[in-house]
Order: sequence, then structure tokens, then C-alpha cells
Amino acid sequence: MAKGATRSVYDRRLVLASASPRRHELLGRLDCSFDVVVSGVDESMVTGSAPELVAELAFRKAQAVSAQESDAACVLGADTVVALSPDDADAILGKPRDNEEAHTMLARLSGSTHWVYTGVAVCRHDVPPNRAVSATEVTFRSLNDSEVARYVATGEPLGKAGAYAIQGAGRELIESIHGCFYNVIGLPLSLTARLLGDEWIGPAARLCDCVTFDLQRGDPRCTER
Repeated sequence: MAKGATRSVYDRRLVLASASPRRHELLGRLDCSFDVVVSGVDESMVTGSAPELVAELAFRKAQAVSAQESDAACVLGADTVVALSPDDADAILGKPRDNEEAHTMLARLSGSTHWVYTGVAVCRHDVPPNRAVSATEVTFRSLNDSEVARYVATGEPLGKAGAYAIQGAGRELIESIHGCFYNVIGLPLSLTARLLGDEWIGPAARLCDCVTFDLQRGDPRCTER
């Protein structure tokens, strides 16, 4: 259990259907106790535009874990992709398979604006499932080949959608963002808090403070719940 005292399996509990350590850390900002159960959903079986894709994958992850849990469990699923175009299913960038693919992805992002979409879904046995999508515009600096190669050599791009981590050395590649900073990491906090509701969110929850992010350009309205 991520926070708080150990609970009986018969108690109601919150479950994060993700192996991502970044989502684990972000969910902890909402001051809630939760367990982690990996869904095992085959992500290659889902297609569509970037918003459609993340919404469906987040739902399938939450649904798969919810089916294994007791009636008292609330399951949270999430999925994140980078898209060169909001509506083109062929312009979606997932996680690079290797350094060569990471280099190719970053070269495509250089000097342009792309969109990061995160789908969030909540499944419980006693209420209909709920899901929503958050979008953030990210603009990269123009990068030369040696800059890309140096960043790829850090190893940070592997395992990251779009081959960069905004919370790490990847922030040096970025000129500006417009929208939720935490959405780019993998879990939009205010959206997640709204979907879960006060029943699951602790009183000391720290919500989105991304208006203070030094690369922020525009009002993400993340403090609204």
C-alpha cells in the first residue's frame, strides 16, 4: 500500500492500474492510500486518434483490474501518448523501442509543437465507469543532431512516450507548454481528483500547481475541481 495503514482485503480500497513509477508518485500527491496492480492489457489492440486511443486504453486497464477486485475497490487507469497532430492516428508517438527510434522521434519533435494526451478512467462495481482526456501543447526548441544524440545517450528517453521526460533532463529541450504540466508526466492531477471525488481524495491533497512551471504559457485551469 502506497500510503497510510495496511487495510484488510475486505475494506474498500483505491487501486492504480499502472506500473508507472511516475503515476505512482503523482497519485500520492492527492493524499490517498492505494495499491498498484498492473493490468496486462495489450495496448497494440487499440487504434484511433490520440484522444480516442488514450481514453479507451485507460478504460480497458481500469476495467481489467476492476474485474479481478472486490466490489469495494475503485480502480484508476491511465494512458499517455504524444501526437504530432491531434486527429491523425498515424502521427502518434508511443515509447521508443531503442535509442535509434528515440533519436528519430526527437528529431521529428524538434522545432515544432505537439500534443500530449492522457486518458484517465475510473471503474467501480457500484457505479458506471467514468473517463476523460487531458491535452497539453508542448513546443520544442530547434535541436541539432548532436543535442539529440547527447540526450538519447542519457538513457532517459527509453520508456517515455515521445522519447522525453519533461520532469527530467528533457525539460531542456522544451521551449514552452500550454496546459497541465503533470499531464505530460502521465497523470493530470486535477482531472484525476475530479473523477475520483472527495470520497477517495485526502484532505491534504496537493493539486495542480503547474501555473508556476517556468515554461508555462497559458492558463491550464488546473486548480479547478
